[in-house]
Amino acid sequence: MLANEHPTLLGVDVVWVGSILAGIAALAVVMAIYAAVTVRDPMAKRVKQLNERREQLKAGIVSNSARRRQSLVRKNQTADRIRELLSNLKVLQDSQIQEITQKLAYAGMRKKEWAVAVIFGRMVLPIVFGGIAAIVIFGINFFPEWSSLKRFMGFAAMVIAGYKAPELYIDNIAKKRTDAIRKGLPDALDLMVICAEAGLTVDAAFGRVAKELGRAYPELGDELTLTAIELSFLTERRMAFENLAYRVNLDAVRGVVTTMIQTERYGTPLASALRVLSAEFRNERMMRAEEKAARLPAIMTVPLILFILPVLFIVILGPAGCSIADAFSNQNK
Repeated sequence: MLANEHPTLLGVDVVWVGSILAGIAALAVVMAIYAAVTVRDPMAKRVKQLNERREQLKAGIVSNSARRRQSLVRKNQTADRIRELLSNLKVLQDSQIQEITQKLAYAGMRKKEWAVAVIFGRMVLPIVFGGIAAIVIFGINFFPEWSSLKRFMGFAAMVIAGYKAPELYIDNIAKKRTDAIRKGLPDALDLMVICAEAGLTVDAAFGRVAKELGRAYPELGDELTLTAIELSFLTERRMAFENLAYRVNLDAVRGVVTTMIQTERYGTPLASALRVLSAEFRNERMMRAEEKAARLPAIMTVPLILFILPVLFIVILGPAGCSIADAFSNQNK
């Protein structure tokens, strides 16, 4: 073996592979340091949006003229053009807009014109994805070994992916947001019980809890802050609670909303009801954690077989394999 030759394993240069892996690890460390240094306040953008909502509600209540109330809504020319185009094509239905607006609310997106953009995306993206698939599969014949059936299946898969992509994206964001709110809800109820026993009003309690939990659970803090703002400015307090249940896809939040509405209507003690709900939600969170822990051995079986055992075999048998390969190469020379 020459002096500049490196040991090989199954025909692969071990030093070359190790250098690539070391470079990837160094890049990951640099990216982790950059992400830790440039971390931003998660509540900064949300506070700005909530302040805008506060001003809109305040101006909408104070103003008496219809023109003033209409001027509060910023007209988006692009959204208006898309809406007009979809209306002319007879593809814009009120039921679709309501359904997508509900999903956008679950994802924390409160602009109504985005619902029109989603419908427009579901109409345009299948054409775009299908056109790209047609060019790649049929035009330039990038997969010559594929049969006619496989090519058609690939084209159909791209078209379906283009149609489902906006909805899947929104559902993914909504699921993550709902999970984040579910994690912080028991702590929020505990703090709300303390605020209620201290004599704070409901809107003040919401604002205080949102301030305390804003950094730990920014999504929950966002919803509680918006509810506190609506409680201060809406003519009916029940509407603020119903809007909270509309924006969050959780049965636990609906239970809290029902409790708040009954407290406002019948004057029942708020602290005791919230204490019972907090204990129930905390037990539910513990049961969910125990369920995940019980599934962990079965879930870890596949990563253990695919990733951990091969690495262990390489570490144990790698040096011996390199020595055997070097011995055979020396005999052949």
